[in-house]
Amino acid sequence: MKLLYKFSLLSVFAVIVSCNETPKPVNETTIEKIAESSVISIPDSWVTSRAAKAKEKLNSSEAGKVVWNAMEAHGGLVTWYANGPLSFRFNYQPQDGKTPRDSYQIVDTWSNRAVHTSATDSAAHFGWTGEQAWIKTKDSTSFEYDTKFWALTPLYFYGQPFVLDGEGVNLELLPEVSYKEQKQDVVKVTFDAGTGDAPDDYYILYFGEESHKIAAIRYIVSYPEYFKDGGHAPEKFMEVIGENTVNGILFPTSYKTHWLTKDEKPGEYITKIDVSNVSFKNDLPKDFFDVPKDAKILNE
Repeated sequence: MKLLYKFSLLSVFAVIVSCNETPKPVNETTIEKIAESSVISIPDSWVTSRAAKAKEKLNSSEAGKVVWNAMEAHGGLVTWYANGPLSFRFNYQPQDGKTPRDSYQIVDTWSNRAVHTSATDSAAHFGWTGEQAWIKTKDSTSFEYDTKFWALTPLYFYGQPFVLDGEGVNLELLPEVSYKEQKQDVVKVTFDAGTGDAPDDYYILYFGEESHKIAAIRYIVSYPEYFKDGGHAPEKFMEVIGENTVNGILFPTSYKTHWLTKDEKPGEYITKIDVSNVSFKNDLPKDFFDVPKDAKILNE
């Protein structure tokens, strides 16, 4: 995987030393100052505070308790944020001939920023700064899909249940169901008006009653650019498959998506998704998620 602007603390120090005739000894204070000024860093106090607020909020409702228990079962919200930006390859493969989407991506889980790199062209990139969507590629066919919509979409599957701690998220406990011969706690997720680009989206999440781990995701897509007159696509049913623990966080390894049947079961198999190359990045420069030079700003 080739990353944009990839640095480490040692490489930053090497540059500083090369600019001085008489290098000064390295000490812990020097390293701390370099790290503070040049790489993305989240203070432990911020992580602890955010997790504490989420715990208090989620445990104030029965649906929230289910989600909090799921967060704990998947490694804990403190660990999720303390690990730093998340990197993974998300290979989305429609089974009906529609456009595949395969990219390496690095996501700032703290503030929902992202940079994607094409899995087939390391010079093709797109991203979201938190305010602006951008694309940088020499070939206009590198991404034959809506990159603004896709910038954070994989995170809202792969980052479950941790992505449910933010503002504008509403949780409702639904009756339990049986799925793959196991009882599941079921939580419906909706969003306040004005939350993100598709606030009418919803998710229905299945969590093992005993394990508290996520087992399935039902969802709709209501992105206004796809449905200009309102409405949404039919509901889908996504199987969550496999387990992969990285830096203390439990992730799935793949998904299988189906159309939802009338009796709320997985029907026709429509999409395969493989997730690989998972790691957390704690050496990214502070401007990593900014719009790169010569990139095109989208929708401005």
